[in-house]
Parts: sequence; C-alpha cells; structure tokens
Amino acid sequence: MEDKQKTKLFEETPIPKAVMIMSVPTVVSSLVMVIYNLADTYFVGMVNDPVQNAAVALAAPVLLAFNAVNNLFGIGSSSMMSRALGRKDYDTVSKSSAFGFYCALISGALFSLLFTVFRQPLLSVLGADAGTAAATGAYLKWTVTCGAIPAILNVVLAYLVRAEGASLHASIGTMSGCLLNIFLDPVFILPQGLNMGAAGAGLATFLSNCAACLYFFVLLHVKRGRTYVCVKPSMFRPSAAVVASICGVGIPASIQNLLNVTGMTVLNNFTSVYGPDAVAAMGIAQKINMVPMYIALGLSQGLMPLISYNYASGNTPRMKKTVLFSAGISISFLSFITAGYYLGSDFFISLFMKNEQIIAYGSRFLHGLCLALPFLCLDFLAVGVFQACGMGRKSLVFAILRKIVLEIPALYLLNRLFPLYGLAFAQLTAELVLAAAATVVLIRMFRRLEQKKT
Repeated sequence: MEDKQKTKLFEETPIPKAVMIMSVPTVVSSLVMVIYNLADTYFVGMVNDPVQNAAVALAAPVLLAFNAVNNLFGIGSSSMMSRALGRKDYDTVSKSSAFGFYCALISGALFSLLFTVFRQPLLSVLGADAGTAAATGAYLKWTVTCGAIPAILNVVLAYLVRAEGASLHASIGTMSGCLLNIFLDPVFILPQGLNMGAAGAGLATFLSNCAACLYFFVLLHVKRGRTYVCVKPSMFRPSAAVVASICGVGIPASIQNLLNVTGMTVLNNFTSVYGPDAVAAMGIAQKINMVPMYIALGLSQGLMPLISYNYASGNTPRMKKTVLFSAGISISFLSFITAGYYLGSDFFISLFMKNEQIIAYGSRFLHGLCLALPFLCLDFLAVGVFQACGMGRKSLVFAILRKIVLEIPALYLLNRLFPLYGLAFAQLTAELVLAAAATVVLIRMFRRLEQKKT
C-alpha cells in the first residue's frame, strides 16, 4: 500500500510549506496542551489556597513520567514507521505501529497498579509533607490510578498517526482532549461548581484523556484500509530487528524523560524547603515557561517524520534544508518571547494568583527560566534529528549531559550561592553548553552524510 499524496509531501513539497504542514498542527496542539496545563494552575489558583496549587506542582513529575512511556513507544515506533515508509517497507510500518500501541496499553496498566500500591512512599519522594500530601494524593488518584492508560495511550496514538504524515489528525485528537479539560476544570475545581480543588483538576484530566483516545479509535476505524497505523492484535508480533530499532530510539528518549522527571523532583525538593508559597510560585513560573518550550518541542516533533523519511531515502540536501529553516524560525521566535517574559514577569505571574509573596517569588523564577529558551530550542531540534534518524545514543548523551552532568549539579551549586533564586538559573547553565554542542554535532553529522553521497 502506497499513498502518493503522503509521498509527495515528504519528497516534493517545498520545504517551508512541508514544514508548516507538519509542524503547525503539532505546535498548535502543543500550545493547547500547555494552555490546559495552565488552566489547571489558573483555576486551582482561583481557590486561593497555596496548598492546592502546591499539590498540582508536586504531582507534575509523576505526570511527566508518563512521557517516558510515550517517548519509548511513541517516538520509537513513529521514527521506525517513518524510516520504513522512506524505504517503502510497509509490513514493518504495520508491525511497528502495533508494537507501540499494545506496549503503551500494557505500560499504562502497570503505571496505575504500581502507583496505587506504592502511593504513600511516592508522595514523600515527591516532596509532599503533612500539609500537602492529601491534596497531592487526591489529584494523583484521578490522573494516575484511574487515568494512566488513557493518558499514555492518546499521546502514543498521536505519534503513530503523525508518523504517516497525518499531523492535522494527530493534533485534532490531542486538542479535543485538552479543550474538554479546559471546559471541565472550572466545573470540578471551583466553589461555584463541585468545589473539588486539585482533585477536580485530576478528574477533568482523566475524562479529557478518555475523550482523546475515543477520537483516535474512531479515526482509525473510519480510515481502515487507508492508513498505515495498525492496531490489530494479530500484528503484535514484531521481528527482533523491529524491536531493536524501536528500542534503540525509544529507550534513550525514555531515559531522557526520566532524567527530566528526576531534575524536576530535585528542584521541587529544594523549593519545598522554603514553604508552599515558593513551591506554588515555582510551579506557576514553570508552567508559564512551558508555553514557548512546548512550541519548540512541537516544532521538533512535527519535523521528525520529514527528517526520518528523507534520511532513510538518502535525500540529505532536503533533510539539511529542513533543519536549517526550522532552526531560524525557532531561535527568532523564542528570543522575542524571552524578552517579553523578562520584562513582563510580574504581570504573567499575577494572572494566576493574587498573592504578593507568590508574585515576588514567581517573577524572579521566571527571569531565570526564560533566559534558557533561545538555547533550548537548538537542543530540542538536535535531539529531534537524532531520534528521527535512529541515532538513539546521541540523544541519550545529550540527556545525560543536560540533567546529570550540568543541570542537577547546577541546582546544588546555585542554591548554595544564591539561596532559592539561584534554582531558576540552573537550566540556563545547562542549555548554554548544550546549544553549542548541538551546533557542532549537527554540522559534523551533515558533513558525514554529504561525504557518503559523493
């Protein structure tokens, strides 16, 4: 089975147009996803209880841990699918998608079981104390115990659909859940509604993820026979070569995310020493900073099928032009956002909570976090290229450099030198080094690929 329209997109469409077709829906869905994360913080903040806001912030590492599974089976399988499409190997495409789907389903069930069994010790590890443990546990009951399977499955399905060039459908599925979440948040969280606080935010998230999964199941049913995405149980029998290739990209991507969770947990533990106001302020600043971060991440993820296909088909010039065009857009945009965030930090924090102490903390935190954005986009782009090309080891090296070698040690050092406020500048320290490393590694990679063609 070969879809000529999708082949044309990968091989012939002008690069700016192809980048827009693949990336704009992904970026928009990423923005909607961030907005729904901000909605949780915004509506919980309207309760005007720092404990409820701190609960959402403390629970964030667990929800980020879902991305370890999303990356393993979403990025790993989608990269394999797009590279197989570039080689016209359609049997491998079907086996890769079935492998990603069923492994995601099993992993979600395990996540739910393990959290339910080890709930109390996990709350302590997250930094929850006697004042915040109940609210944090209530939020996680809905998002993990009940919601792990739909939370993981809808993201992996979006990756699989995007891998064949259907970026718009992947984004619609993601956005449908996010928009439902935004609608449900005030109903469940606020006193005028069910007055559930942080627990209401968790319930809204659970229901919205179920709705997103439903969209993808309906889509695959309607497009049966016209899609490369296969979820038939009979196709869940991949060869050793397929599993090795998926895991070669997916495991480093998963480890990368687990290291991100570790870094956030360390940051939350440092911040919790200074009280719930500081935790709430850091959580708000991080979520505000996630808006441009997710734009950069959405761009790199949207490009992956284009890069994978052209890498596998040997079209190095098109692949290189795609990366350079995307880097120029991303750096320019994030530099502009950094200036806006730095100058308007008080205003942005005050949108979420009318508490002078939290605004004061959050403004200083946002100053440090936003300065890393222009450098972070180069890091994201390089990792996206490595994952798209099946170069899992390179993406793993960058992940280890980011968290273990650079960011976590910087948290210790900067907190000692500049108590509390230094924590927000640890990411900038790491991304300065990684942006330089990404530029050097990409230049060398393209030189090697060009030399192979001559």
